[in-house]
Amino acid sequence: MNDIKKVLHELHENKITVEEAYLKLKEQPFEDIGYAKVDLHRKIRQGASEVIYGAGKTPEQIAGIIDVLKEHHQGAILITRLSNESAEKLKSLGCEINYHSEAHAGIYGTMPTPEGKNFIVVATGGTSDIPVAEEAALTAEVLGNKVKRLYDVGVAGLHRVLSHIDDIMSASVIVAVAGMEGALASVLGGLADCPVIAVPTSVGYGASFGGVSALLAMLNSCASGVSVVNIDNGFGAGYLAGMINKIRIEGE
Repeated sequence: MNDIKKVLHELHENKITVEEAYLKLKEQPFEDIGYAKVDLHRKIRQGASEVIYGAGKTPEQIAGIIDVLKEHHQGAILITRLSNESAEKLKSLGCEINYHSEAHAGIYGTMPTPEGKNFIVVATGGTSDIPVAEEAALTAEVLGNKVKRLYDVGVAGLHRVLSHIDDIMSASVIVAVAGMEGALASVLGGLADCPVIAVPTSVGYGASFGGVSALLAMLNSCASGVSVVNIDNGFGAGYLAGMINKIRIEGE
């Protein structure tokens, strides 16, 4: 339940007065801390708190943003593209984050318990695609979704995909993460009856052009129901998958 609904329910149940409800709802939608305007109403608008993009920010700046989000009870806080050095510095500043080195992501606070029976599958073509896939999986989990990881199931050995057919056919959403020629998304799109979010990665040899080949292949997929995010954008895929899964859970 988002914050506005919670306030309205409390008002309806006479747990708070009209004046108290008004004060809660008119709280400042963002807090200006000089180097950042921290969005405090994003959870109300989109169902999830602001995510911190770690690259390009100093550990001190990240810690300051975390302090504001924590003060306003924004729940688990995700920091993407966070280096190991910045994570260590954050810990030295007293910010106890859980750092996931493979995904280059940090999480502050307690992870939510997944809701409902639906789950998201995050699959990779190869082991080298796992860092992007982990970013997607962790993002979806921070949003309160159940995630099943199917790693190194690329089309170079199609039997590896087919050995997980039950999970593929039962998933609410699939995130297909692949570099090289990016064929995994089309294969999964042809097997599953759910949306497939394709994530091209920059994994591959020279003619892969840093993931452009996989991106174009996924954009040209002949399988219906496949959408594509940007190269290496595990966060974007995980966020979108989480939103789709939540809609399906609410419709149960």
